[in-house]
Amino acid sequence: MITIRSAPERFRMEESTIWSFPDRGSWATHSGRYRGNWSPYVPRNLILRYSKENDWILDQFLGSGTTLIEAKLLNRNAIGVDINPKSISISKHNLEFQCPSNPRIHIRQGTARDLAFIKDNSIDLVCTHPPYADIIKYSEQVEGDISHLGYESFLESMRDVAGEAYRVLKYRHHCAYMIGDIRRKGRVLPLGMESMLVFTEAGFQLREIIIKEQHNCRSEDYWKDREKGFYLLAHEYVFVLRK
Repeated sequence: MITIRSAPERFRMEESTIWSFPDRGSWATHSGRYRGNWSPYVPRNLILRYSKENDWILDQFLGSGTTLIEAKLLNRNAIGVDINPKSISISKHNLEFQCPSNPRIHIRQGTARDLAFIKDNSIDLVCTHPPYADIIKYSEQVEGDISHLGYESFLESMRDVAGEAYRVLKYRHHCAYMIGDIRRKGRVLPLGMESMLVFTEAGFQLREIIIKEQHNCRSEDYWKDREKGFYLLAHEYVFVLRK
């Protein structure tokens, strides 16, 4: 087991709907090596605001385990699901650290579109970070990986994701996820807002729209010395919804 620094220095809960984390966070086993993972400041804020100790947290897109690391540090039980076996392996390694509390942490290879192993109305908080359609392909030829889907097909698959989140979540509890818009051939595709509508159509009520500033984007280096007729997308959305 690894001994780690269990919390960020000088942490302060966010109080407005504009979030910015220039220092993405490197306490515990967090790192930015897994491309596309979210800053641990995001799930830390969400978990602290919308859950309490010993609650059950669900991350439908486990990735490198950022949400489950924060759940373990904050004494929440957690379930993480990912279709990519590489993600499962990385997350298991990242969660091998000592912690004063002993929450139950479960990792399962599977799809966010079918959580049949989780009972109805059993989860206290859904806290997750789905892919942004096919901007980053997280696996190679893993059947059912929605990070290989184009824009429309991705949104259609998110209907199943939202439906499962709604089914497993307890009444009057919250589902929070982060997502961003994408640009194709100069045109902005409003993936954030369209995905949010998918969740409200599943039955959720929208409670918060948080704008998170992006830092150190790979696109910044690509476009640094090139002419462009558009603004670089430098924000993401954190949507908080309630069942």
